Amino acid sequence: MDEVAEPSAADFDLPRVLAALADRHRLAVVRFVAMYGESWCAQVMQDAGLEMSKSTFSHHLRILRDAGIVTKRHEGTKSYMCLRKDDLDSRFPGLIDAILSTGTAVVSPRTSAEQEAAALPRR
Repeated sequence: MDEVAEPSAADFDLPRVLAALADRHRLAVVRFVAMYGESWCAQVMQDAGLEMSKSTFSHHLRILRDAGIVTKRHEGTKSYMCLRKDDLDSRFPGLIDAILSTGTAVVSPRTSAEQEAAALPRR
């Protein structure tokens, strides 16, 4: 079961938030969810082009949740995540906007052709 206690906005810790966002994979997750809104976790992995195992993705998601950056909810067999932008803005005004507006390219979903190509075995 899900044992992550997501902190309240008042309990956000700036070093923890910045450390969570320092990883390129976690930053890609945050950029994707910031751009597309609440998303199914498997969709984020696929459409953001994150080539990793489900367990590795779960580890990254846990770090983001522990820091208070994203929240996760369950609906049936699917898990959905969304950015806690309002909470982050209330605690650290402008921080998330500054991070998301950096020169790093914004994640865009893969096209069907790119998804098919990624599924092909590599030589």
